[in-house]
Amino acid sequence: MKKITKSLFILLLVAVFIACEGDKKETAKNYTEAEVAEHSKRLNNWFQEQFKQDLKNSPQMQTRIGDKTDYDKWDDISPAAEEERLQIAKDRLKWLNENVDETALDASAALSYKLYKQQMSNHIEDYKYRLYNYPLNQMHGMQAEIPAFLINMHQIKDKKDAKAYISRLNGLNNLFTQVEANLKEREKAGIMPPKFVFDHVINDAANIIKGKPFDNSAKNSTLWEDFTTKIANLDLLDEDRKKLEKLAEEALLKSVRPAFGSLILLLEEQRKRATDKDGAWKFPDGDAFYNNALARTTTTNMTADEIHELGLREVDRIQFEMKKIKTQVGFKGSLQEFFVFMKNDKQFYYPATDEGRKAYMDKATEIINTMKSRLDELFITKPKADIQVKAVEAFREKSAGKAFYQQPALDGSRPGTYYANMYRMEAMPNYQMEALAYHEGIPGHHMQIAIAQELKEVPMFRKFGRYTAYVEGWGLYSEFIPKEMGFYSDPYSDFGRLAMELWRACRLVVDTGIHSRKWTRQEGINYYVTNTPNAESDAIKMVERHIVMPSQATAYKVGMNKIIELRKNAKEKLGAKFDIREFHEVVLSNGAVPLNVLSDLVDEWIASKQ
Repeated sequence: MKKITKSLFILLLVAVFIACEGDKKETAKNYTEAEVAEHSKRLNNWFQEQFKQDLKNSPQMQTRIGDKTDYDKWDDISPAAEEERLQIAKDRLKWLNENVDETALDASAALSYKLYKQQMSNHIEDYKYRLYNYPLNQMHGMQAEIPAFLINMHQIKDKKDAKAYISRLNGLNNLFTQVEANLKEREKAGIMPPKFVFDHVINDAANIIKGKPFDNSAKNSTLWEDFTTKIANLDLLDEDRKKLEKLAEEALLKSVRPAFGSLILLLEEQRKRATDKDGAWKFPDGDAFYNNALARTTTTNMTADEIHELGLREVDRIQFEMKKIKTQVGFKGSLQEFFVFMKNDKQFYYPATDEGRKAYMDKATEIINTMKSRLDELFITKPKADIQVKAVEAFREKSAGKAFYQQPALDGSRPGTYYANMYRMEAMPNYQMEALAYHEGIPGHHMQIAIAQELKEVPMFRKFGRYTAYVEGWGLYSEFIPKEMGFYSDPYSDFGRLAMELWRACRLVVDTGIHSRKWTRQEGINYYVTNTPNAESDAIKMVERHIVMPSQATAYKVGMNKIIELRKNAKEKLGAKFDIREFHEVVLSNGAVPLNVLSDLVDEWIASKQ
């Protein structure tokens, strides 16, 4: 055999490389337009089947989108169900890796493929942290969310719906047995809420089993009031209505009361063993968990220290802008003194009376309606779903946040809802009304979430995507957009906008402070009180939210900054070709996405315009 020279060997390697590259290029380009359409359709059909499977396994999700298939049931939240969901994620990821050629997909299907693979990978990777949460807390606990679900989601249109409601009341015993098992499992693993959480949760739970028929009170209990009000509107014989009321009363007394009563007993026992340690650092491998939580929440690689420092810089910048307004309105004292003035002067607050609360709600509705009339200036696509303004229900207003949004039903049977909390009127200054309504309502969460739900030609999982940095980043960005449209004409209202942004900047500091730097609850409260004009009750609620939802509150400012950065870059590159309506269409027309994906989408749009 002849000896191959070094130069000949290199030539052979180059030839093999070129041949391989040619094969790759040929494979990538080998699909016809019809084949790409067929592959994309096949993948989208598969996504639809997975969504149907998830929907089949979640009666509560069915109800949220207006599907009454399992209208009488609750979700399975047992450890066995969690293990089953883990295996499903592994099977789905395996199928995607083995059965899909990404080069054979159109742009939309390729994005769906990328997002779904990432979701499955994250689910599998995060399973080790599945116990690292508090199933019952003042923000999202079942002690309040289950009653709220029945009140707001379970509509009663006929006798069958009423019987399904009663079945769900009877099913609370089993559901809360699972809740208790989950609480015990977490305590065994060293995951326990700090002591203050228990008072909130126990109070919420106790409120549900107060009033008629649980006691001799003249006032109806929350669920009895809801059920009897709903069936009062049905076209029923008196005899049928009385039968339904009797069945509901039995369910409340024999299922709901023991379910909540047993839960309260367990919580009272756990409270005795709880500590005042607040941060995620107290968990086993708590630092690793928190870093992972930050990555998931922000969809970036920012470290806790980087987020903390960003927060400090943003606090300084926003306070500098506030000083300009302080000077504009003629206030002579320091910024901190101006904060005290804004906190205490009665001109900035509606009275804590029924009339005052009604006046606030009427004004909030007016703000929403005024912005509705200007949406054509900002958006190409607008949601079909309407939005309503509603006060947080009395049974949960004490522990709930100051404002939040509830998405509309997919079938159009329920509008989107902007909730405002009327419990403490001193926490709802009128100078923050505009920014709050724009964030939670329009052009904020309602535009983003309702448009996503109504997207055509995308898999269902993308319509319900919830990347927090994207969703909340859009909400905070939506507080800023109206400024450019001439809103916030009153300087105090513009101060309120800055106060809301300042609040989110402080979140970066306090969340990382508590979970990474071992700040105490009180240190977090002190930081908010010192650096913002918000009421101390606001600060307490916010810090308690940080504690039970590590990393979640960092999403707002990180997301907003990214959207503004992308918009600035697009303006610089496109010049006169830049259209704010088209930019917003790019941001909203794909549903929720990670920030890096959003950046790619905007870059593609810029390139197409150039």
